[in-house]
Amino acid sequence: MSYIKSRIRSFGYAINGIFFLFRTQANAQIHLLAVVLITALGLWLGLSGTEWCLITLCMGLVIALEAVNTAIEQVVDLASPEHHPLAGKAKDVAAGAVLLSVIFCAVVWGIIFLPKF
Repeated sequence: MSYIKSRIRSFGYAINGIFFLFRTQANAQIHLLAVVLITALGLWLGLSGTEWCLITLCMGLVIALEAVNTAIEQVVDLASPEHHPLAGKAKDVAAGAVLLSVIFCAVVWGIIFLPKF
């Protein structure tokens, strides 16, 4: 029974992390707004099942990478409270990963949405 309780606690920690992400990170809030707008646009345009799969995958990728970026920033700030060039590089690369995901997802969204207009 303790295994089940520990799994339930793990879900609670994950949910706390998600709330922390959207409560404290401006970029995550912007991405969440984009998810809402893209979902509304997709509903309005009547996307196919395959298109929804691609759109959802892209949205999940961006949000998940934003969460990983936030986790990396938190750990780097803990490990290196003073400015250190390597700490800055780690944070820059993590932020760059989010940006790359947004760029590639924008291409996918463009391929799906633009022909519908």
